[in-house]
Amino acid sequence: MRIARFSYKDTPRYAFVQTDKQDGKDYLVELSGYPLTGQQVEPTGKRYPLDDEDVRLLAPVIPSKIYGAAKNYRAHAAYMAEHGQSPNPEPPEKLMLFMKPSTSVIGPDDPIVKPSYSKDMNYVPEVAVVIGRMARKVSVNEAMDHVLGYTCVNDVTLRDLQKNDPMWTRCKGFDTACPLGPWIETDLDYRDAKISFKLNGEEVPGASGTTANLIHSIPEQIAFISSFATLLPGDVIMTGTPNATGSLKNRDEATVQVEGIGYLRNVVIDE
Repeated sequence: MRIARFSYKDTPRYAFVQTDKQDGKDYLVELSGYPLTGQQVEPTGKRYPLDDEDVRLLAPVIPSKIYGAAKNYRAHAAYMAEHGQSPNPEPPEKLMLFMKPSTSVIGPDDPIVKPSYSKDMNYVPEVAVVIGRMARKVSVNEAMDHVLGYTCVNDVTLRDLQKNDPMWTRCKGFDTACPLGPWIETDLDYRDAKISFKLNGEEVPGASGTTANLIHSIPEQIAFISSFATLLPGDVIMTGTPNATGSLKNRDEATVQVEGIGYLRNVVIDE
């Protein structure tokens, strides 16, 4: 099931995304409420073509908090060391986390605004987990019971600032640094979700990978985070980027794709 947040004539709404079997097109089936309240939601009877000019997809959630797993693939840890972004080519033994604020979240086709104080802004394609039920001190075996679904995320990072930002607060937390979308997919093989990235329409092979190569699995990440912080419905966990990242400049088109979810496209503009 695909759950979208969208605006129609500037009014935010929620919908299931369904493919019409007759014309093969995707439609937004409007819902009566907010799917993350725990209350039952029902279709209102209104349906909008996804390509309607009055329809705009929004970030599927505005989380209370966003956690990111750093160096959670061996290939990415080695890449960072090779490019002078880290002194150690080996990933950390324990899960290393950082955070992004809710103000960094943008949706599909929203512009990524490159701050004037940075000379090297990077794309970082990942799979994001969306929490559906409050999780506090859950075990690894219980963790997936608290997941609503998954979406694409671009963990946009200011690499030049990262070297002098040991907490990564500014280099990862600036406005527009967390594109999310296009929707939440509730049915995904999270153990082997394939990630790819296109820059200006061209595939970047070095940026691709699969969650099968995660060092700390998604259930392990949820269990670890919930051991010290309560995860609320709508919270997001960025699970890590599989390999290479790269620079973004003015007017670049950045597209994150996760097989089984869809793609997330954003264009860069200078501040």
